[in-house]
Amino acid sequence: MTTATEKLSALKSAVAGLNEISESEKNGFISLVSRYLSGEAQHVEWSKIQTPTDEVVVPYDTLAPTPDGSSDVKNLLDKLVVLKLNGGLGTTMGCTGPKSVIEVRDGLTFLDLIVIQIENLNSKYGSNVPLLLMNSFNTHDDTQKIVEKYQNSNIEIHTFNRSQYPRLVAEDFLPLPSKGRTDKDGWYPPGHGDVFPSLLNSGKLDALLSQGKEYVFVANSDNLGAIVDLKILNHLIQNKNEYCMEVTPKTLADVKGGTLISYEGRVQLLEIAQVPDEHVNEFKSIEKFKIFNTNNLWVNLNAVKRLVEAGALKMEIIPNPKEVDGIKVLQLETAAGAAIRFFDKAIGINVPRSRFLPVKATSDLLLVQSDLYTLEDGFVIRNKARANPENPSIELGPEFKKVSNFLGRFKSIPSIVELDSLKVAGNVWFGAGVILKGKISIVANPGVKLEVPDGAVISDKEINGPEDLL
Repeated sequence: MTTATEKLSALKSAVAGLNEISESEKNGFISLVSRYLSGEAQHVEWSKIQTPTDEVVVPYDTLAPTPDGSSDVKNLLDKLVVLKLNGGLGTTMGCTGPKSVIEVRDGLTFLDLIVIQIENLNSKYGSNVPLLLMNSFNTHDDTQKIVEKYQNSNIEIHTFNRSQYPRLVAEDFLPLPSKGRTDKDGWYPPGHGDVFPSLLNSGKLDALLSQGKEYVFVANSDNLGAIVDLKILNHLIQNKNEYCMEVTPKTLADVKGGTLISYEGRVQLLEIAQVPDEHVNEFKSIEKFKIFNTNNLWVNLNAVKRLVEAGALKMEIIPNPKEVDGIKVLQLETAAGAAIRFFDKAIGINVPRSRFLPVKATSDLLLVQSDLYTLEDGFVIRNKARANPENPSIELGPEFKKVSNFLGRFKSIPSIVELDSLKVAGNVWFGAGVILKGKISIVANPGVKLEVPDGAVISDKEINGPEDLL
């Protein structure tokens, strides 16, 4: 049986010969693997978990109002950088290339909306908020071409890559590329926890600090609710908080999301993977753990530099087993939210649900393309005509999974302002001007083509065949 020390020694030799990656990537990878092999894991003692107070997780409505004068707002914004995590591909929605170039609404992509939002801020206040896109090696080349279309905008756009690490062959713990797999399948981007070292290694961090930037607002590019919030930025600057995680109240759809806890005098993220089996149901309880991580993060740039250079950001390692052409491999990853416990004066802010509007599937696309939302200056605004504060639950069958199939099955997106829940499966097609209300299930019987006619108004109904539409 090979010992951990022998495994690490063999791995170091093999990694030294990988010419495709930089020295800093090699060092970061070896450091991650050695932590994993040492069995370093953060075990949470359940009895020590405490619910955070309002000083630790600050209610959004207690934040001080934004300063009135436009010069005060400009001073705030000139300390800010917006960073979008842009490493994901649109493959789960049947698209090629970066997910951020999927059209969300009115012919505009995620990236278009982000650029329009920051352009409007810079125009309104005369500020210079730059946009950083953290790509992966999967999205870098495409993104470089795409951002050229924004070259005449009043916004500086910078791109950089998160690290490229070799996948580990599970059997012998050697890097897959050293066995001849030097194509993309031999490598992986190590999770968005890599944002901090990659900012430093790319040179972007020092460049931003030299321009007087103090805070970076990090968010997923597919979260349409993650817009610059001046009240949050003002609060962090006034209180000298080094790190802030936006959290929002859990619904039943979010029971697996990470939550913030107070633990041994510090605030930290608790993920479901860290929870002992006997406490998983308690973790999922909305009564006890009421909030979850939106992955909207505000972080002080000087603190990032201090902690990365000290090698102090040792976030929990997430082992992610995969298979490449029948070979079992392992990816070791980290999450940016787990870094919260290493920063001084770290807090959460309990924000309105409107700041969490991710588009992970075509069911989410249906929500944001419907009359439940409107588009104003690049911002997706919820329709005030909807009385229910929660969005309807939408479940679409595999026929709707790919964006092209989804769009082809709707002549126009139905009105869903008064919808509670919708389940659609089978060979179902929607006409134009359809209105859906209450609880609706449209599941076509096998071999049946169901066409919802133009202008149909359907309320609280279960539909399985054409006769149910009469």
